[in-house]
Amino acid sequence: MAADHGLQGKTVLITGAAGGIGQALARAFAAQGARLMLLDRADTGLHALATELGATAAVCDLGDGAQVAAVAAQVRERWGTLDVLVNNAGTEYPTPLDDAAPESMTRWAGLLDNNVTAMVRLTQALLPLLPRGASVINQSSIWGRIGVAGFSAYAASKHAVVGLTRSLALELGPRGIRVNAVCPGWIRTEAAMRSLTAMAHEQGRSEAEVEREILARQAVPEMLSPADIAGVFLFLASSESRSLTGQSLVASHGEVMA
Repeated sequence: MAADHGLQGKTVLITGAAGGIGQALARAFAAQGARLMLLDRADTGLHALATELGATAAVCDLGDGAQVAAVAAQVRERWGTLDVLVNNAGTEYPTPLDDAAPESMTRWAGLLDNNVTAMVRLTQALLPLLPRGASVINQSSIWGRIGVAGFSAYAASKHAVVGLTRSLALELGPRGIRVNAVCPGWIRTEAAMRSLTAMAHEQGRSEAEVEREILARQAVPEMLSPADIAGVFLFLASSESRSLTGQSLVASHGEVMA
């Protein structure tokens, strides 16, 4: 039986909820009895998941201010307040510096917009609905703590999420709103495995070899699954973590030790 984190009846919005970590988080919060609003940019299984979990779902491009405003209005009409905001949505792809293609800088800027600016846009729209005691949880990465060759835009965006988290914690603290981040290590998701494939290709090595090297850097040499880190989010959403704000919790099986 899952531990009770006191989230029964709490209103929770999760972005990027259709797959990977987002889907695991949706299931974990649903198991706690939370009332869920699930967002994703496309309806690839989103509404089916919402139906299964008894949740509300909305297709939303977080880069579109009008769509974000519509989501905020829907939350206000349905619940009036939002107890937990999980900014999970993000994009990951290589951006090597020697890529001189005309669209390379557009891809670079687009990744920053998807991973940072969209997070700010949604949080700003939902801020009037966050009561004292609310928790905002931002998805960063261990790549927000280190440098990674060939992935400068993604690493920069995740470093930015850590800085954003600290700044918003100071800004929203007087309102009684906590803001924290989670920095996962390698999680077996489609996005992470695409990055692993890209790294292997760039290095002229096999994917199995690169994965073995990754696991060798971990204190516990096992690839994490999305469900493995759900408990970190439940903890940050609950009153159990009421002393924590402005923190970035690393969940990487010890690959990066903060």
